[in-house]
Amino acid sequence: QVQLAESGGGLVQAGGSLRLSCAASGTRGIDYNINWYRQAPAKEREWVAGITIGGITKYADSMKGRFTISRDNAKKTVYLQMNGLIPEDTAVYYCRIANTDKWGQGTQVTVSS
Repeated sequence: QVQLAESGGGLVQAGGSLRLSCAASGTRGIDYNINWYRQAPAKEREWVAGITIGGITKYADSMKGRFTISRDNAKKTVYLQMNGLIPEDTAVYYCRIANTDKWGQGTQVTVSS
């Protein structure tokens, strides 16, 4: 059964960068559309970005130009490169197989001012 695991979170100063990874296991491939979400304290979980099997990408408006989603199918991994981080980006970041209940456990991103 496929499982997702996020990594790469941490503490970074405003203006800094992080690259999150979403690695799939329990599957021979990662033939899925994958989305990244985030949830800040006391806020609803929000969609961040998505990538199709074919590599088509979409972003939430507030992330355009700062975040880049990509995938390496050979490594069964989807990435979220985050640049120009601001304190409002502080949240737990999750990846999910689109339209399923398959979520990772999340990785914490904290941006200090």
